[in-house]
Formats: sequence, C-alpha cells, structure tokens
Amino acid sequence: MILMFTGTGNSAYVAKRVAKIIDDEVVDLKTRIQKQDFSEIISAKPWVVVAPVYAWQLPHVVRDWLKKAKLTGHSSMYFILTCGDSIGNAGHYAEKLCREIHKIYRGIGQVVMPENYIAMFKAPDHEKALEIVEKAEASIEQAAWAIRNSEPLTDKAGLLGKLSSGIVNKAFYTFILHSKKFIVDETKCTGCGSCVRNCPMNAITLENGKPRWHDPCTHCMACICHCPEEAIEYGRASKGQPRYTCPK
Repeated sequence: MILMFTGTGNSAYVAKRVAKIIDDEVVDLKTRIQKQDFSEIISAKPWVVVAPVYAWQLPHVVRDWLKKAKLTGHSSMYFILTCGDSIGNAGHYAEKLCREIHKIYRGIGQVVMPENYIAMFKAPDHEKALEIVEKAEASIEQAAWAIRNSEPLTDKAGLLGKLSSGIVNKAFYTFILHSKKFIVDETKCTGCGSCVRNCPMNAITLENGKPRWHDPCTHCMACICHCPEEAIEYGRASKGQPRYTCPK
C-alpha cells in the first residue's frame, strides 16, 4: 500500500508512477489527516510512504499520523521522498520512526522534483518544471523496481545533510513554521474556498467570504499554489513569483 501526502502534486505524481510499476494502491493521506482518521488500513504488500521533505525530514504531520494510524498486514516499510535538492539525513529519522511504529525499515529513496516552497525559494516556470520531472523518471523507476523486487533502498547523508535534518529542521519548526505571513488580496479573492479545501491542517477558514489563516500550518503551499486567482501571498516572498503545481 502506498501512503501519499502532497501539497502541490509532486509526490502525487511519484506515487502514481510507483503504483503502476509495483501494481499497488495509493491512499491520499491529506484526507485522512484532515479528518483525523487513524482507522485501520490493511496491506498485503510492503508499505510505501511517498511524501515531500520539509526541512530535510519527513513532514512532522505525516510522521505524527503514522504514529497514530493502525497499519496492519505487512511489516515492512519503504520511504520515497521528493525534494528540490536533497533529502538530507531524512532516512535516519524514518528508520527511527519505523522502530516506534513497529515496522521493518527497508530504506529511503530520493526523487528531485521542481522546487515548490515559494515561501522561501523560486519555483521554476512550466517548461523548466517539465524538464526536471523528466529527469526524475530514472530515480522514480529505480526506487519502484527495487521495491517490486523486494530490494532495500539506500541513501547516505553527508555532514551537511545531517546538520540540515537535525539543527536546521528544529529551527524551521520552531521559528518559521507558522501562518502569520499568509495574506489575501481581497480585490482578487472570489471566496471560492479552494484554499480551505486544500489545507490538510484545517487551518484556513472563510470569514466574510475571505480566507483567514490559523495555526497549526505545515507550509505545504497547497493554498497559495492552488488558488485559481493567485490572490494569496506569503508576505513579500511570493510576490511576482510563479505559483507551482506539478505539470504532470
């Protein structure tokens, strides 16, 4: 069973590609996280978690859901994480998580996809994004065929990766991960509610027909990147930047 979490579609694309190769199903974790649904899921095949990295670790919201979910059947778990440059030392923390939830850690795979964290970085334009996705196909297929053949996935982190997944991750969740900088241009906003529906944390409400952000926010960028009117900004960082959703 493939457990997939995505904000702008990168991990959804990877999950669907992997599912086709290993002949398995995809469960969208966003809906389960929104509903706080930890009910039993049964898999006869190894578990495969496909998600982005947030500050060089598995998103804490996914980690916390996995700790509470009832996952029965197969005892092994793989991870495939999408990133803009590197997953750092995410494997160390994924292995630790597997010990906590009583699963056998079978390794982690890295897939470099187009950058989507427009709160801090610039997303590529459509053509460049397509080029990056095409280059990612080899990594996707390599990981998927390893899983299909019951082989472990391997990814080693250097010193920088260890620092990024450790100290930097802690700083990110302590000082950066909040909703305070999200604003809406009320002249553009139509009150369609797309941002509300796309938020996995239920952290957005419509007040007088306009979105208002609350915490906890996980910075998945789903609200800002899926807004059909591009009415949402993240402070000054997103102004003039292209919004990103996976071109495939």
